[in-house]
Amino acid sequence: MSIEVQNISKSYGAQKALDKVSFSVKKGEIVGFLGPNGAGKSTLMKILTTYITADEGTASVNGNDVNNNPKAVQLSVGYLAEHNPLYLDLYVREYLEFNADVYKVAASRIDEVIELTGLTPEKHKKIGQLSKGYRQRVGLATALLHNPDVLILDEPTTGLDPNQLVEIRNVIKNVGKNKTVFLSTHIMQEVEAICDRVIIIDHGKIVTDKKLDKLVSDVTTQVIEVEFDQSVTEALIGTLSDLTSYKNTRDNVWELTFETETDMRSALFDFAQENGLKTLQLTLKSKNLEEIFREKTANK
Repeated sequence: MSIEVQNISKSYGAQKALDKVSFSVKKGEIVGFLGPNGAGKSTLMKILTTYITADEGTASVNGNDVNNNPKAVQLSVGYLAEHNPLYLDLYVREYLEFNADVYKVAASRIDEVIELTGLTPEKHKKIGQLSKGYRQRVGLATALLHNPDVLILDEPTTGLDPNQLVEIRNVIKNVGKNKTVFLSTHIMQEVEAICDRVIIIDHGKIVTDKKLDKLVSDVTTQVIEVEFDQSVTEALIGTLSDLTSYKNTRDNVWELTFETETDMRSALFDFAQENGLKTLQLTLKSKNLEEIFREKTANK
């Protein structure tokens, strides 16, 4: 496994940031790590990158324990922190040269990551002169500089405009072909576009860990839009089994929400026939990741 986490717990005073968190990530996976603010995402990433230590449990990256062999972990991980600390008085290339020297990386690699992250037009500027989006690119270039096996990216697309989002998304997808990528973001579209798998954390505990396609297809809540050939009363609609909510959106069109694993479209056909109705339109609306996220992290 590229990343192995077993029963990790971490507290800040009375606040428990992580509560017996466990999961593993295989080599080559691109995993989206999601959760509300304060859920424990950044804390876990800092543990995996050896910036802080856990109170309980064990974690390893590429088989190296984060406590017993931190240097090996640091060499095998490329880390883009949430707040992306940079030396603003250094030029872009100068900053990358500094980091290349730390990692004993050949100068040719600097040119590679500059091109890879789209920094070529800005490489002769001071970092302090760059937009927030380009500063993110510098952070990503630094994370890639020593060609690590694992990338841990905390909010990598913060501050990017729509065009930059697409470019950086493609960079992450391309490097993910040969590396393990573990990233957090609040942009659900990025997860849907990049990730193979989703882990959702809430109040320090894992609440979901599934392949992205499986997560969407496993949702038991169904939203069906149906149009009948004539008016239908709320009382009649209310007789449908497993119905949790309904809304008459326009004319004879209803949006019906069911809580069941059974496909309710056939039941709606039967309902229409039994009540002398015809269905003119019947559409199953799939839930997107944002809706699933809200359900999984809603305050109970």
